[in-house]
Amino acid sequence: MELTWHGHSTWYVTVGDTSLLIDPFFDNPFTALDPSDVETPDYILLTHGHADHIADAAEFDGATVVGTPEVVGYVEAEMGVDETLGMNIGGTVELGDAFVSMVRADHTNGLGTSYEYDAGVPGGYVVSDTKPTQVSDSDSTTFYHAGDTGLMTDMREIFAPYLEPDAAALPVGDHYTMGPWQAAIATDWLDVDHVFPMHYDTFPAIEIDIRDFEREVKAVGSDADVHVLEADESFTLD
Repeated sequence: MELTWHGHSTWYVTVGDTSLLIDPFFDNPFTALDPSDVETPDYILLTHGHADHIADAAEFDGATVVGTPEVVGYVEAEMGVDETLGMNIGGTVELGDAFVSMVRADHTNGLGTSYEYDAGVPGGYVVSDTKPTQVSDSDSTTFYHAGDTGLMTDMREIFAPYLEPDAAALPVGDHYTMGPWQAAIATDWLDVDHVFPMHYDTFPAIEIDIRDFEREVKAVGSDADVHVLEADESFTLD
């Protein structure tokens, strides 16, 4: 599984021959890429309806956009997206070579950050090359994209023991999501081998010293390797 971070919460994930783009938002200060510079994925996964997560969802002709029925209904009606697939919290769908489970996130979910429209519940995604079951599978490779969220016990009680992520991308910018200390606790609860900070330094409210997250992960006693990626940098998850 190859993971590429394009800044903010935007990740390009390749599982076998299947490509997934999560929360496409290229108007961020990390990446110099435009959507036209990025290979059109097979699927686009949207965690929720805020503008900094759906802004470029319509820029990839031929990609199927996946999200809650409310969010995909919005991008279809208002953004001109042709191919959509609605799913919801607790569901798992098979997308080519990937199994994608939508999990809970603690956040709000206005469409385009407008107070006028609500888009149901926000979520995160667990992407795996094997179907999740109650039987532990040490041969599977699994990546958890938390979306925008605060710390929640589901990470410890459900995601870690049953979905068994090997790696997690966690928001660390504070103010709107977890900050460094809560994200460090999440890292420990998830029991992942690798953790990637995201959703920080995009705009003033979420500017942090990213070294604080590295220090907090160490302080909480987690053995996870912290990977502070540069924009458009890739990591191969074995």
